[in-house]
Amino acid sequence: MRLLKVQQALKAKNILFTYTEEDGCGSLDFQFRGLRYHIWEFLDDGLWGAETNIKCAGKSEDLLGDYETEISDLILTWPDMAVQG
Repeated sequence: MRLLKVQQALKAKNILFTYTEEDGCGSLDFQFRGLRYHIWEFLDDGLWGAETNIKCAGKSEDLLGDYETEISDLILTWPDMAVQG
C-alpha cells in the first residue's frame, strides 16, 4: 500500500477515492466538488514522482521529491465534504 499520507488526507476530508497499485506504484482517483482528480505514482530511473492534476484539475504535472507531503498538505486546505458519496 502506497500514498498513505495522501489517503489519510482524503479520509480526513471525507473524500471517497479509488486506490490501485501496479508495478509497485500507487494510484488514486477521486472527485471533489464535481471535478475529477488523479495522483499516479511513477518510478523513473530510480527517481520517485507523481503525475497529478491536484493543483489545477484541467492540467497534469509531475511532482518530484516529497510529493506526498505536498499533495496531502494541499488537500488538507480544502473544505471538508459534508457527506461522503
